[in-house]
Amino acid sequence: MNAVLYYRGFLTSCNYDCPYCPFSKNRDSAARLQRDREGLETFVAWAAAQGKDGHRLSIFFNPYGEGLIHRWYKQAMITLSRMEHVDKVAIQTNLSADLAFTDQLNRQKAAFWATYHPGQVTEHKFLDQCMKLYEGGVPFSVGSVGIRSAFDAIASLRAKLPEQVYLWVNAYKDLPDYYTDDELAFLGGIDPHFALNATDYDSLGKACGAGSQVFYVQGQGLVKRCYKDRAVIGNLYRDGLKGLSAARSCRMKVCDCYIGYIHMPELRLADIYGSGLLERIPYGVMNT
Repeated sequence: MNAVLYYRGFLTSCNYDCPYCPFSKNRDSAARLQRDREGLETFVAWAAAQGKDGHRLSIFFNPYGEGLIHRWYKQAMITLSRMEHVDKVAIQTNLSADLAFTDQLNRQKAAFWATYHPGQVTEHKFLDQCMKLYEGGVPFSVGSVGIRSAFDAIASLRAKLPEQVYLWVNAYKDLPDYYTDDELAFLGGIDPHFALNATDYDSLGKACGAGSQVFYVQGQGLVKRCYKDRAVIGNLYRDGLKGLSAARSCRMKVCDCYIGYIHMPELRLADIYGSGLLERIPYGVMNT
């Protein structure tokens, strides 16, 4: 089976406190950090064993917080990127961590989804981190939440990033009809695919890879078909990929987040992103 696994462990701590983000600034206890480390190590060990069963894996880490400030996420990226049967390992990160570890990554398989948070980090510091990835040949995309107060910062970053680096904008959807026509045009000028994210897709009852080839794994091994669907479909370590996989149509009214709607086959977004689908790098702007 070719499977996509989104992994979210027990981590709840982030070194940023963005007002629009559910990952609130928090300090995890030593016990919780230990639990997160052990959970991640269990997952990596499970992933290592899947090659003998003929499975190929693509893995995306999207923790509640910043993973790369913890050494076990760095080690997991290194270890997984070197496995023959792992096609991709990517992580959502604010790039605040030391990036020296990227020298040990298999750059043909590792990638970064880097989020820029104006007000939490200076443009100079964030851009410097981006250039370390770029000059080191590590694939990455860069993005930010398109709130009005960030417009100038997003435009400034776009002007300073290498042209080959894709900068995406996540539409702000907490308020209905948030954008004017001029603002939609402005953001579309920065991110040519902004309109895709600004759309809420009717999804109830429609086909989706979630639950058949795409699985959302929680730290203890519990698996959901989708990160927004609370129903648990099984346990990764008990049931395995074959035991979990089944055709499951969407149970949600709409799908409004990139990591969800990219798996709706009717949207054909693999035609736009190709092998960069998980880390959000479209065809033609690969930065290595």
